[in-house]
Amino acid sequence: MKRRNTPFFHRVRPRPLALMVGVVLATASAQAQTTPAPPPALGQPAAAPSGPWTLQAAVEYAVTHNLTVRQSELTAQQQVAVTRLNRAALLPTAALNGSQSFSFGTNKDPFTNQFQAVNVRANNFSAQGQVTLFSGFQLRNTIKQGQLDAQATRADVEKARNDLSLNVASSFLQLLLAQELIRASEARMGTVRQQVSRSEKLLKAGAVAEGNLLDSRAQQAGEERTLVTAQNQLALAQLALVQQMNLDPANARRFEVVVPTLPDPAQLAISDAELDPNATYEMARQKLPEIKAAELRVLSSQRNLEIARGAYYPRLTMAGGVSTGFSSVRNQQTLRTDQFTKVPVFELSPASPTGIVPSNFVTVQPAFDVLPYKFLDQLRDNRGEFLQFNLTVPLLNGLQTRVGVQRAQINIQQSEVRAEQVRLQLRQSIEQSYADALAAQRRFAASSRQVDALALAFRNAEIRFNNGLLNGTDFNIARNNLTAAESDMIQAKYEFFFRRKVLDFYQGKPLTL
Repeated sequence: MKRRNTPFFHRVRPRPLALMVGVVLATASAQAQTTPAPPPALGQPAAAPSGPWTLQAAVEYAVTHNLTVRQSELTAQQQVAVTRLNRAALLPTAALNGSQSFSFGTNKDPFTNQFQAVNVRANNFSAQGQVTLFSGFQLRNTIKQGQLDAQATRADVEKARNDLSLNVASSFLQLLLAQELIRASEARMGTVRQQVSRSEKLLKAGAVAEGNLLDSRAQQAGEERTLVTAQNQLALAQLALVQQMNLDPANARRFEVVVPTLPDPAQLAISDAELDPNATYEMARQKLPEIKAAELRVLSSQRNLEIARGAYYPRLTMAGGVSTGFSSVRNQQTLRTDQFTKVPVFELSPASPTGIVPSNFVTVQPAFDVLPYKFLDQLRDNRGEFLQFNLTVPLLNGLQTRVGVQRAQINIQQSEVRAEQVRLQLRQSIEQSYADALAAQRRFAASSRQVDALALAFRNAEIRFNNGLLNGTDFNIARNNLTAAESDMIQAKYEFFFRRKVLDFYQGKPLTL
């Protein structure tokens, strides 16, 4: 039976993309961090440059224009804004307040506290500020935690770029695989067509039976189906690559890639000295952004514990302010120097029937003019200032602080476990990639030997079939065996280069073909 030409990207066991990437293309990463191209408007695909695409150019373009990476960058910018907000919490708070009220009927003057049956218009103005002097170092620990979280989100951006780079590389290699399968199928198609033409001539000459011609045509139909399958795989790989790069669909129809000249996998050595899994793990552990992000989140959870413990400490704040106001019913008394009232002074006298008699002295009572109290004068005269210190000592709050500390301690343990899981998965992924690369290389070598042997067998079967010494069924079996072996060899070839590039990523090598 004829084997299905399933691309190796779909047959291998999947694993997390983040652990399959070591380091993104060095040049692409440097350019993306130093002089990134302006991102396109959200939801609008970017225009593609003309010319065939290399793998390196496709990765660079995707990292710059992919919306998933752009979303990660915006998340990192948002965390930076949160860090600035945490730092601003150390600054004092200040506010200006103003009000105007109208009262009718019997009201109390807010400045004299006297009840009056008049309409009152009042204004109140104040300025106040407050600063936290001590809060158990919670504010400073919050700032440090925000800085760690910002660094972790920047590492997440690099992780998103790495994941995208590997996806682009996978689609790029899938496209190359489909193109090579198409070329092999077209070559076989030409041979089959020649075989059909030869069978038709031999049938007319009476040299072969009609069954041989029918078998040849059936083989031609099978090759046509194989070719269509490879063309569909090419279209799907191209679509996936175009979508990952966020290209305009109009430009996708003219999308072309540069077909590199790949060396023979059997001639490439994968020795323990060159790709030692332990050495590769140490290099990847120091460079992978997800490892760095996990370690930063452990430090962030430790800062969160310090924030929770800060609730045990007293809180000291200082506040101050100034206030003034105006009342429409308040009057201002002015001394009149040109008018005063003389009031006689009495003295005690036993001889008088009333017991008092006028004396030779008088008292002078000044006279006042009642004038409206001007607005600015009231604001000046009614001004008041205050300065206060507030000390809050926590005694009991329903065990909320203690439970918060316990939860923070558990969060530290969880973040440490997650970081250890990331490191363990990294080591396992490196070991698996190393084993897969060796297996793919051995599979390619075995498939190459099988192709050579089946090619000789097929040529022999073709000669016998043309001479009428072999029936069509056996001839088609020989052809199908050769086709399956060629397809397996091609897939093993690209699987080897894919696994080898994964190991190169872990070692920090550029992503090139």
